[in-house]
Formats: sequence, structure tokens, C-alpha cells
Amino acid sequence: MDHTLADVLNRSCDCVSTDMDALSRLLGESMPAGWAESLVASHPNLFAPLPVFVGGPELDAMRRTVAAMERVVALPAFVERALTDADEATRHAVGPNGGARGVFLGFDFHLGADGPRLIEVNTNAGGALLQLVLAKAQRPCCEQVERAFDLPYDVSQLEARIVSMFRQELALARPGAVLRHVAIVDDEPEGQFLQPEFELFAALFARHGIRASVTDPAGLVRVGGTVCLAGDPEPIDLVYLRATDFRLADPGHALLRAAHLDDAVVVTPPPRAHALYADKANLAVLSDAAALRELGASEEDIATLTTYVPETHVVRDLPRDTLWAERKRWFFKPRDGFGSRAAYRGDKLTRRVFDEILGAPERYVAQQVVPPSERVGRGVGPLKLDVREFAYAGEVQMVAARLYQGQTTNMRTVGGGMAAVLGARS
Repeated sequence: MDHTLADVLNRSCDCVSTDMDALSRLLGESMPAGWAESLVASHPNLFAPLPVFVGGPELDAMRRTVAAMERVVALPAFVERALTDADEATRHAVGPNGGARGVFLGFDFHLGADGPRLIEVNTNAGGALLQLVLAKAQRPCCEQVERAFDLPYDVSQLEARIVSMFRQELALARPGAVLRHVAIVDDEPEGQFLQPEFELFAALFARHGIRASVTDPAGLVRVGGTVCLAGDPEPIDLVYLRATDFRLADPGHALLRAAHLDDAVVVTPPPRAHALYADKANLAVLSDAAALRELGASEEDIATLTTYVPETHVVRDLPRDTLWAERKRWFFKPRDGFGSRAAYRGDKLTRRVFDEILGAPERYVAQQVVPPSERVGRGVGPLKLDVREFAYAGEVQMVAARLYQGQTTNMRTVGGGMAAVLGARS
């Protein structure tokens, strides 16, 4: 029943639940005067005024999918398969217990009439702190909604859980070590769209007695067996990697790659996490009952994953002529892509692009098309939506959504952007 109610509200309720005054006040906590106002002005479509309603069965299905994938990823046979062609940096694990797991795994789902479908997994999913502030700024639009729906996680404990997660990442690599200095690393961080979130993270760490520095990889230096900021002797314990060079293969990341291999610093998410979770070729395994069974997955996890992970194949494994003839069934994506880059819906695919994909068939996957559901817009027409579950070690930390128009998610749609998720009360 609550699934139906959530769908009805998504299609009909255009009541605003985001309290913009509260949002600005919450964003400004621990930040310089005027910071929040500057963010809202520079990112006018970052926060959606409307929430996304999600039914209890859908929330449970997504939670079970995340947990099932975590158990499969831990199987030795899966690890061996995922790392078969991996380079040295990807194979390397810092510490005695497999090293850092990777903070902020993002599990992205589309919602359909027959339940959620896992579209992809990201290992450095951005937006968690911004989504947390947005969630705190929600106000029930009416008494009926307040009775039936609520945030599906405890916002009061989430900041502490986030800090604990980073401390755990260091402990997994260096048992007994104390987290004193985190470097938030991205290429030209001052120009990144989510750069304000880097500042929010720095403030969060500071509130918990942890120094945080935001830097470009070029700002890092090796000092003996440690990594430091140029001109600053204090060692960096943990690098929170926001760059999208997942394997640390770019020449500009050579120092960080070498430091990772030398155990001079702990990197999270590490290259290994991307190979285990975010390589889209893994979706071909997760949607294949026979492959999962061969790897040693339980029948319960096989049933969960093959229900909620759409059919996916590495393009190399499909007949070319059949693939072109049936292209409208598929969404074509690069295995290591992110942010919908170089991703193509089959019904929009030209022969030229198709031939380019066939030029590197081992680097692309074809995933069964799962159309996103819609949210009524406020004076801007219907908005597409996806739901992101932020998770760590198989446990969902928070549930968020994104509203957009166009082929792929973006933060530039009027009335769209990050959206709070209101889940059906149990």
C-alpha cells in the first residue's frame, strides 16, 4: 500500500518541503559569514524544493541489494575474478586485513512498477554532506504526509557515523593508528562543482579534532616515509580521494600512486575498491545466476541480485549483428565511466558511435534499459529521478535522490538537483 502511496505522491504532490531559510542556516553553521548565501547563489539548482517519496518495500529491496552485493564482493572467487587484469596499484591493499574498504559507496537505483533496479555503483560518490544538510532542512508539507512518511535514517547520528567511517578506514590499514590529518584531494579542487562540499568536510573533521586540508595532487610531497603538504611537515594519515582517476594512473598522480604502493599514506577509496564495486563489468556477474552460483554466492543473495540488478553484458560477449538489431533494449556504458560520460541509450545510438564501441568491446557494457520514474515538477514539467544509497561495509548510511530533466542526472535543471528522500513509516 505504501509503495502505491509513494508513487501517487511523486506524480501529484508538488508541495515544497525544503525550508530554504533553514537550509541556509544549516549550511552556514561552522562556516564563514555569507558562505551559505554564496553557495546558493553560485549553485541555484543544487537543491530541489521537492522531496522524493519511497515506499517501504522499495527501501527494503535496496537495502537487501546493497547487503547482498557486499557479501558477494567478499567471496574469494569474486575478488580473484575482479582483479584478474588489475594493475599493481589496484591489487595492492594497505594493511593486514585487506586495507581500506572505500568511503561513500554510492548505489544508484531507478524505481519502476516492479521495484528498484541497481543501475550502477560509484566508489567516490559525492554529495553526502550536502544531502545530509538538505535532509535536516525538510519540513512536512501537510499532516497526512507527516503521518505516513519520514526520513529513512537517523540524521542526528550521521555526522558521527561519517567521522567513525574515516577513522575505521585508517584502522583497517594501520591498526591502532590515530586519525589526525586528512587530505581531501582532487584535481584543481577550487574549480570542482562540488568544491563547497570539500569545505563542509574540512569543517566536519575540525569539529571532531581532526585536521583537514583541501589540495590538488600537485600540493603533495614525500618526506621520508610519509606524505605531507608542500611546506608543511605534519604527515597526512589519510587521503580522501575525490579525483576520478580511480587507478591513480594519470601522470599527475604518480606521487600518490607511489605513496599508495609504499604504504606511505592510506587512500580512500583505494583503487582496489573501484575494481571490486564500480567496474560495470561486475554488473554482468551480479545479474547472472549461474555466474554467481559458480562463485559461491548463497541462493538468497542470488535471488536478490538477479531480481534487482538489470541484465548486463560486456559488449565483447554479445554477437555484433544481434546487438545492433536489438540496440533499443540496451544502454551502453564504459566499464570505468562515471557521471554518464560516454554513455549512450541504444535508441539514440548512431552507427558511427556503435562502431566506436565495437572498437573496444571489452571496455563497454550493455545494460538492459530501465527508464527512471518521474516526479511531478513545480511549474517546470515532470522530472526524472534516481535514488542513491550511500553505504559503507554493506550498511546503508543514508538515502538520497536526484531530480533532473534530460538523458542523464545533472545539477542544472530548474526545480531539480539533490532531493531529500521521505520513506514510508513502518
